[in-house]
Amino acid sequence: MKNLQNISNFKQKALHWANQFEVCCFLDSNNYRDAYSAYDFIIAADAHHELKCAAGNAFDQLKSFYSFHKQWIFGFFSYDLKNEIEDLHSNNSDHLNFPDLYFFVPKYLIAFKNGNAEVLIGPESILAEIDSFQFKPEIQSKKVTIAQRLLRDEYVQKVEALKDHIIRGDIYEVNFCHEFFAENIKIDPVQTFEALNQVSPTPFAGYFKVHDKYILSATPERFLCKRGSKLTSQPIKGTAKRSADLAEDEAIKLRLRNDIKEQAENVMIVDLVRHDLTKSAVKGSVTVNELFGIYSFPQVHQMISTISCELNPEIHFIDAIKNAFPMGSMTGAPKVKAMKLIEEYEVTKRGIYSGSFGCISPDGDFDFNVVIRSILYHAKSKYLSFQVGGAITYQSDAALEYEECLLKASAILKVLGN
Repeated sequence: MKNLQNISNFKQKALHWANQFEVCCFLDSNNYRDAYSAYDFIIAADAHHELKCAAGNAFDQLKSFYSFHKQWIFGFFSYDLKNEIEDLHSNNSDHLNFPDLYFFVPKYLIAFKNGNAEVLIGPESILAEIDSFQFKPEIQSKKVTIAQRLLRDEYVQKVEALKDHIIRGDIYEVNFCHEFFAENIKIDPVQTFEALNQVSPTPFAGYFKVHDKYILSATPERFLCKRGSKLTSQPIKGTAKRSADLAEDEAIKLRLRNDIKEQAENVMIVDLVRHDLTKSAVKGSVTVNELFGIYSFPQVHQMISTISCELNPEIHFIDAIKNAFPMGSMTGAPKVKAMKLIEEYEVTKRGIYSGSFGCISPDGDFDFNVVIRSILYHAKSKYLSFQVGGAITYQSDAALEYEECLLKASAILKVLGN
């Protein structure tokens, strides 16, 4: 263990050091404190063993992989694992081609808590190696030209069509997303992530490199975590812009807290998460710990609720993840019908977007985020993508929903020079 004097300098060096390997994962809380996080930041580098699989029996393969290694593992779940869980399919275009599920056992693992860096896997000497690591950022084009899969009018038409489904009673709410992308583009992934993490520091930020594919994430949302026998989910539904004027900012925050439409969106997803957790819970243990909590981030205020339960000891914790996946905040209610409509109305395959990445510890604790506010990059094909979306309900105004999408995209657009 080593006490760090200059934490941000060490963090930057550690990320550049980890990026020299074919596989690495960096998870950063950006100094946001909560009752569930085990470390302030954690960095895993190089792979002893890898698991890569498509939807079909991916969760069972993960169970076998974990039970065989009984070690720290880091990885991600693609949204399209829904096809394994329910009778669904994904036929929209995919320009990124991430695996549906990927996990690795790291050769090196460093965790940071309360000013101290600790080597969990690997020799103690890697702390000194990181301290003396020299890096030179690549030169990249200042501005990335971003295109949209759906123009404003097309987006509005699709939202109105989804509202018709709500009027007919097919669904109550659906999370509708669309893609922003750039082709034939070269970026320095580490540099881009650092810029994003600076513009928009969030509690579940992360950098994930799998060979030539990258997730650069500024997500504020936790999907699911396990601490001991307790499962906790923290869905986000409800967004409002920030103001530089303190009094106005407080007024916006209060309006969000009392907004009936935003509360309706949030409570529908809370009910959905409660239902998902019930599948894995000790009977009667599902609890709403906080309803309509308002949390502030650099670009937005968010309405976040917290739901927890005691994990039934007869249920494998990986089945508990499967039982709650994909997360309610990114699907809708009822969940299966919402996912069918998502496939019908969205034009791009979600892939890793609105999936999740994180880690599982040797004792079966885990923490996984929601892949939103994230840049996805395929270095070999030079394709860059990010998606944004929001909850569509009966009360939704399609034009305002479009504006909210742009607000959610603002940090990424700024980082890419737009």
